[in-house]
Amino acid sequence: MCPERILNARITARQSGFGLPMAVFVITVLALVIAAMAQLQQSSSEGSSLQLQSQRAFYAAESGLQLSLNLLLPPDGSAGRSCASVPFYAHDFSSTNSLYGLSNCSVRVECQPVTVDSEVYFTLTSTGTCGSSTDSAQRTTEVRVK
Repeated sequence: MCPERILNARITARQSGFGLPMAVFVITVLALVIAAMAQLQQSSSEGSSLQLQSQRAFYAAESGLQLSLNLLLPPDGSAGRSCASVPFYAHDFSSTNSLYGLSNCSVRVECQPVTVDSEVYFTLTSTGTCGSSTDSAQRTTEVRVK
């Protein structure tokens, strides 16, 4: 037998296929990294959506308060709406009207008169709600006026 062949046979006998397990390991690690990045992207997207709904609900509540203040204390000095009506003010922003940035939102305002040292103060509590089911947000704001 040729000495060159014996040497080649010994070298190939020692090669046990290290490349295949290493390739499987690298592919597995890359798949885990990609799965983690996809999960992070999804949770980030859901967070952005909820933050947007929360801002819209806040603005709906603020708009309800401003409209209610005009009803309670009209700018022209005339007699305002009685605080006894329940709800004091309520409005659903129509999704068909594209003028509103508050589509699919609603607002409900409650009014409570409070007497302190013979002075009557009104507490207006506005609750804005936007979205539906799991993608919804609700914000409440309050103001007290004399």
